Amino acid sequence: MAFVLNDRVKETSTTTGTGTFSLAGAEVGFESFVSGIGTTNSTFYAISNDGKNEYEVGIGTVTDASPDTLSRTTIISSTNSDNAVNFTSGTKTVFCTYPAKRAPSASMTATTYVTTHSSTISDVQTMDSGVLAGPVTVSGNVTVTGTLVII
Repeated sequence: MAFVLNDRVKETSTTTGTGTFSLAGAEVGFESFVSGIGTTNSTFYAISNDGKNEYEVGIGTVTDASPDTLSRTTIISSTNSDNAVNFTSGTKTVFCTYPAKRAPSASMTATTYVTTHSSTISDVQTMDSGVLAGPVTVSGNVTVTGTLVII
């Protein structure tokens, strides 16, 4: 199990309720969750009930099944006071996204970013580029080659 993000992952579903979503296959021009994220992996997702005021953003786990499924394990934001939405009938669009609540903001200082997110770097690890999410703990010396940008 890994946490995976990928561009252009989008499917539809007619699932109702607050449970696991059955996925109906990739939209034209997109990948399915199984091919783009991988079975047993987790990802950020968004679900929107087309034409209704129902949406949810969270973290879910993909399962290769018949049909493929997306379990809704952590709700980040929603039209139900940031709780699981009890989706009503209709076609829902389900897609991979990067939630704004998980992104560092331009107004954060380095101290604010470190105290509101969580990751640990220890020993000798190299990061060519990317984003650290979560509180960040760095043990030992820090060497920066190039430009360090704190957003």
